[in-house]
Parts: sequence; C-alpha cells; structure tokens
Amino acid sequence: MSSLTGKVAIVTGASRGIGRAIAKRLARDGADVVVNYVSNAAKAQEVVSEIEANGQKALAVKADLGQIPEIRNLFKETISFFGKLDILVNNASFFPSPIPLTEVTEEDFDQVFAINAKGNFFSLQEAARHMEKGGRIVNFSSSVTVAGAEGYTHYSGTRAAIELFTKSAAKELGPRGITVNTVAPGPTDTELFRASFPEGKDAEIAKASPLGRIAQPEDIADIVAFIVSHDARWITGQLTRAVGGTTAS
Repeated sequence: MSSLTGKVAIVTGASRGIGRAIAKRLARDGADVVVNYVSNAAKAQEVVSEIEANGQKALAVKADLGQIPEIRNLFKETISFFGKLDILVNNASFFPSPIPLTEVTEEDFDQVFAINAKGNFFSLQEAARHMEKGGRIVNFSSSVTVAGAEGYTHYSGTRAAIELFTKSAAKELGPRGITVNTVAPGPTDTELFRASFPEGKDAEIAKASPLGRIAQPEDIADIVAFIVSHDARWITGQLTRAVGGTTAS
C-alpha cells in the first residue's frame, strides 16, 4: 500500500518545474492532488492527465497567490471537490531578475513579497483552517538565506520570512499533529533556471557540489515525499537544505 493512500494534497505552482515533479510524486505515492497554476492551464491539465492515467484523482485550480481571495478560493475548491485537505506543499514563488540594491523600487519589492511572503503566509493560514488532524505542510525557501546573492536582496528577504513562518506555525499547529517544515533547494534544472542563467552556467554550478551535478526536480520531489509521509511524523519546525552538499549548505 502506498504511504499517501487516501490523502489529499495541494501543490502550488504545480504546472511546471519542481512543483510538477512534486505533484506527480505524491500521486505516485497514493495521494489525490490539486494542481495549482497561475497562467498555463494547458500545462496544468497535462499534470492532471498524467496523474489520472496512473489511477489517482487530480484537479487543476487557477489561483494567483498574490491575491488573497484567489488563495481562499483554491482551498474552497479543494474542500468542495475532495472533501478534505491533508497536505499543502507551498511551492509557488516569484523569482525576479537580479536588481542592484540601490535600484530596487517599491514596485519591485512589493511584487516579490506579494507572492513569496504574503502569498505563502495566507496559504499557510488557509491550510491551518482546513487541514485534517495529522496533516503536513511543506514551505519552500532557498539557498540564498545562507549564502546571500548579489542582486537578490529583496528576494532573499522573502525566503528568510518563510523559514520563520515555518518555525512559529510548527509550534502553533503541533497540538493538532500537523507538522510544518521547510525545504530549501539549491540550483535546480528547470525551465526557470535555464531562462535565468546563461548557457553553460549549469556546468559551473555543478562543480560546487561533491556530487558533480545540479539538482533535478525529482531530487527535490523525493525529499518532499518523505517529509509529508508517516515516516517523517517526528520532524517539524525544521529546515532541510537540499543543495547537494554545496558551500551553501
């Protein structure tokens, strides 16, 4: 029997990249999955079709996590369709182009905080309101909270906020048996990564890891699958740095 049989999971930002890999992995472990997306309905439906082809139920729900009413509707639709919620993977984020500290505008700041901090916080809040006893919440941070990153000062602040959301929420939700943890990936081979860095950058980054490569989305998905499983029931309020042993760890 799969470890997540009978569970219902929301994965935000699940139409591509790490979120897509997580949605498919949780379904493979037996969960029914809500595939959240913000713009690419066709890609989200691809994920739904792949999950359903393997025998699990799935639902694509459009929601911009920068908009609180849309966050609330995401959870409302989940409960309406599946009747409950057991797992939230707070994966969706906005990754900006690098901007020097002296050139960050109020609009730049608000844009990145709207999704990465506010959006993740209110998704966490809705999960706390609707989640079954013994539920699992996984938030996402980044290796920048250790190493820092030139041009990403405002982005780094959002990731640090998420790490603290996790620690406090774990204390508050612990009496209900709900665990709250953070996963912080390093560079991962996604469309966004390829679009954000020049060709050949992956080879340079791979040298920083003793494993000799950059992460694949499935590497991160496997870690999340463990954290939301019954086997990880005694882990809460923790940060897992999934960075392949690089200096950012």
